[in-house]
Amino acid sequence: MRATFHLKTLAVAIATLSVASMTNAAGLDRSGQDITAFLQDGTYAEAVYTYIDADVSGYDSSNNNPLDNSYVRGNATGDIAESYDFFRYGVKTDINDTFSIGVLYDEPFGAAAKYEGDNNFVANTNPAQSAGEFANDENPSGPLGNAVIGAEATTAGQGTNVEVRSENLTAILGMKLGADKNFQIYGGPVAQRVQADVKLRGLAYGPATSYTSNINPDQDYGWLAGVSYSKPEIALKAALTYRSEIDHSMNIYESYPLAPLLSGGTLPSTQNTIMELTTPKSVNFDFQTGINPTTLATAKVRWVPWSDFVITPPLYNAASTSAARPNGLDLVEYEDDQWQVELGLAKRIAPALAVSGTVGWDSGAGDVTTSLGPIDGYYSVGLGAKYNVTPEWAVSAGGKYLWFGDAKGQLPTGKIVGDFQDNDGYIVGVKLSYQGE
Repeated sequence: MRATFHLKTLAVAIATLSVASMTNAAGLDRSGQDITAFLQDGTYAEAVYTYIDADVSGYDSSNNNPLDNSYVRGNATGDIAESYDFFRYGVKTDINDTFSIGVLYDEPFGAAAKYEGDNNFVANTNPAQSAGEFANDENPSGPLGNAVIGAEATTAGQGTNVEVRSENLTAILGMKLGADKNFQIYGGPVAQRVQADVKLRGLAYGPATSYTSNINPDQDYGWLAGVSYSKPEIALKAALTYRSEIDHSMNIYESYPLAPLLSGGTLPSTQNTIMELTTPKSVNFDFQTGINPTTLATAKVRWVPWSDFVITPPLYNAASTSAARPNGLDLVEYEDDQWQVELGLAKRIAPALAVSGTVGWDSGAGDVTTSLGPIDGYYSVGLGAKYNVTPEWAVSAGGKYLWFGDAKGQLPTGKIVGDFQDNDGYIVGVKLSYQGE
């Protein structure tokens, strides 16, 4: 006879795994766009705080010639990854035994990187030092090198820096189907806000050194849709969720000191204009099932087509246009799509206490990749715990350790400017949750 695992006996174990899971991934992915709060039973609410601290370091290239793409190991970059934190909130309730509503907030995409120290991602304070570095190149840069030195001097002492922030607010309506209400379809609108700042500094960026862009916050809209199945007697839940692309038209200020020279005088060195940006669609699969009356197994799979994503600032693109590149260059692009898998177990070890463990893998979005985020996926292990303070209120905490994949930092021109190996990081999170009838 098949065992029955009532959800109530597993309630302490459920959701211990999602505190620090599916976080810090390929491309600009951050939150994993989790919707499991909406899949909980009864009335449910949660507030989650996540903190990421990565150590990403490598070496620049001592070859400064913009026209020579060969990589020559140079100086150490130090740790370029800035710590990063964000919040996630969710609330959900059942209107009746057929309809449910929910609202979710997360910060899905982001980046935080800053170069410091003595390397080619930091602008020299002395033009003579830059001239000396060009003189050491096997192939001379000629007049272009002198122009780069002049542009670099306008931001002397500054380091390359990027910061991207985003926010999502999602409203969901679900409808249960079938005689036992085991199936559910759900969907709703998504409001998304995105902003970014980019500073390219140092000889590594060649003619683009001292380029700056400030992308003002923009809000636009997309949608979410999904289907789920549940079998409460064995604590089984499965959900497949699709999120649409979201198109943004963003006000952008750009400063590109060498744009007039590169364009023969047809482009300005600064401009304010509109940039089109499309954040990627995604598919998430969430699964859980009871193994025995006190143990829960989970699986999460996420796909994001980062190979379709580009950031193309208008002045940067126009200044890179040539006979060989009639369409110009994108500032950021990725080679591959992202696949992410996480498997977990949660065990109730006392009436009010459960512990959990996870293992994970992220494919990354390709190697080589941008110098503004030079990692190629990761492997991870995580631990978590959940304690029910009352039958309704619970506190969860978790952590995850990540081994990042090695990556080479590449400019849009194809020039390799950095090599980043043997890097790692950690994530910690805490969650306060409420679950009622």
